[in-house]
Amino acid sequence: MRLTAYRKAHFNAAHRLFRPDWSSEQNESIFGKCSNPHFHGHNYELEVGVTGEVDPETGYLIDLKILKDIIKEQVEDAFDHKNLNEEVPEFKTLIPTAEHIAYVIYQKIKPKLDPKYDLSIKLYETPRNFVVYSGD
Repeated sequence: MRLTAYRKAHFNAAHRLFRPDWSSEQNESIFGKCSNPHFHGHNYELEVGVTGEVDPETGYLIDLKILKDIIKEQVEDAFDHKNLNEEVPEFKTLIPTAEHIAYVIYQKIKPKLDPKYDLSIKLYETPRNFVVYSGD
């Protein structure tokens, strides 16, 4: 039996969307209020989905405690109450859009999982705005 198990998590973080090689006017034109030089924050909601075959001996796809611990270490501890632009190394070269944050989370979690699993990351920046990343 193949299915997907999910673990939800959340973190609060500040960010600024801007390109240093663009003028303030161009950044504001593209990113609007999200380009505020004093940053702004979100209460991010995260859903991590692991897909694979259920073990017939245990009835588990994955022990969700393992997934919980990976998410805490790789995402919550790394991102929660941080300024993503200034305190998270991955965003020194990436604009911390929801798209890039989901991608970075995927890159941090995937190596910690058994390769037999497929992974999907659903990240809500607001209750109405979210992205899903499931690998390249």
